[in-house]
Amino acid sequence: MGWTVEVAGKSDVGCVRTNNEDNFGYDSRCGVYVVCDGMGGQAAGEVASKMAVDSLLTYFRECKRSNRYPRIGEPIEGVSVRAQALASAIWLANTVVYQSATEHASQAGMGSTIVSVLVGEHGFYSIGNVGDSRIYLVRDGTIEQLTHDHSLVMEQVRRGLITLEEASQSDVQNIILRALGAEEQVKAEVDDVMAQPGDTLVMCSDGLTRELSDSRIASVVTGTPDLAEACSVLIEDAKQAGGNDNITVVLLRFRHYPWWVSFWRWLTGAAKSIQDSQ
Repeated sequence: MGWTVEVAGKSDVGCVRTNNEDNFGYDSRCGVYVVCDGMGGQAAGEVASKMAVDSLLTYFRECKRSNRYPRIGEPIEGVSVRAQALASAIWLANTVVYQSATEHASQAGMGSTIVSVLVGEHGFYSIGNVGDSRIYLVRDGTIEQLTHDHSLVMEQVRRGLITLEEASQSDVQNIILRALGAEEQVKAEVDDVMAQPGDTLVMCSDGLTRELSDSRIASVVTGTPDLAEACSVLIEDAKQAGGNDNITVVLLRFRHYPWWVSFWRWLTGAAKSIQDSQ
């Protein structure tokens, strides 16, 4: 059997903000999915997040055309070629945002978080992040956060200085320790994961996670089979809970498809190759 990925995404300005600094995008042909949450004021945040999304998608579209992953930035030990490519794409996105912020006075200080997924073959995928946007795995009704927040409060939690409950009530939740565009270089956190049939990934900005508990997110995803509807329910729930920030969510669901679909894809691909060679 082969694998297929269903996807849906939605973004909302929320109940308080006047502009949406979040952006998301994906290219299923390249297997790449990304959510960014911009910051910087005077509309510069939405510029940064769009630059980051566009940069990542462009990198992997070029990779598909050339059939190679150019390495950019520092190598990361112990991960797959796919995860290294994700780190390279994030490094490039950081460069694009940083250079634009330093060259244009109106964009000074802008930056963005990023969470990204690169899907490979046989159910393997890689994740990458910078900042406090998150990726969750929902499997059999349970939820697990796959990314680590690069924020002051979560660093305090990791060091045992405060509890998760105290972190959720902290006045410094908005202090990010790592973001695209903040410095000339950035180190993405990447990892490799193996999917199981029915797994759902939740990629989201903190506008969702500050308003909804992990258990509520899992409940909606598990109880709403249609991904587009699940995105809408999650966003409406977050708005009902306050909606104090922009809210963005992208859902990916991994499924097996029958052997004959794999065979048909191989057959049509072989026919196209023969046609192109004539």
